[in-house]
Amino acid sequence: MTASPSAPAAPTPSLPEPVPIDLGGVRIATYEFGADGSASRGDVLFCHGTPWSAQVWAPVARALSVTFRVHLWDMPGYGRSGKEADVPLDLVTQSERFARLLEHWQLESPHVIAHDIGGAVALGAHLRGGSQFASLALWDVVTLDPWGSPFFRLVAEHADVFTALPPALHAALVREYISGAAHRTLTAEQSELLVSPWIEGEGQAGFYRQIAALSPEHTEPLVERLHQVRCPVTIGWGEQDPWIPVEQASRLREALPGEPPLTVLPGVGHLAPIEATELVATALAEWLAGAADQGASASA
Repeated sequence: MTASPSAPAAPTPSLPEPVPIDLGGVRIATYEFGADGSASRGDVLFCHGTPWSAQVWAPVARALSVTFRVHLWDMPGYGRSGKEADVPLDLVTQSERFARLLEHWQLESPHVIAHDIGGAVALGAHLRGGSQFASLALWDVVTLDPWGSPFFRLVAEHADVFTALPPALHAALVREYISGAAHRTLTAEQSELLVSPWIEGEGQAGFYRQIAALSPEHTEPLVERLHQVRCPVTIGWGEQDPWIPVEQASRLREALPGEPPLTVLPGVGHLAPIEATELVATALAEWLAGAADQGASASA
């Protein structure tokens, strides 16, 4: 399915103050809000990517929270979670944390929505860690080869050099890097929300450290097991994604069981949840309504 782009984005909704939790000695910022009890159609858990945070999903999470209980987290090394130098940030470790977070929240089978490396993190928890999902939505995800831009690979090889950049030069680099992910021009507010975690406090060192920790060798085993995914899946992509070409969406669809539905958004880049919030929220609401109804029928 191909959808038309929405009108220019409204002011970005904010997340509530995070609730910090400790998982294995690592501080993780978490966020929960939305429908409770009989008003809720289920639990929805969002996974962000790099160099983002839970904030990238805030507008969509707010839209879905009318009928679902939503849960978000900043992975360690990102957003408002700990950025200490000794905290491992590789995809395998993040997947293990994600699985433990489900246990902490006592979510036995949530709907999971993932973007960028969040897709690899969610798939790792599911395929390696045995986490059960009611459904899985993958938007512009890092899984298939090749991934990682030339800049990404350059930083990974010379993280110490980039960490030593003067702060003003670092801030300019991060702003340019983040703006380059979108096909549409981000508003000043959107840009600031995405950039600020990387230019304050430990952010500069953390920005380069998280890039250096990411490697395709941790996604290759997942690609070999994509046919083993045990829940309904939907795929979404920005047609003008400059980081992960849209052709990967079709390849991913072929590798997953059941020929998952695919939504392609023309005029949208890598940051679909922000660039086309209304379209993404609508597509996900329709997907989740069907998945929730299917789950209710199966449990009846």
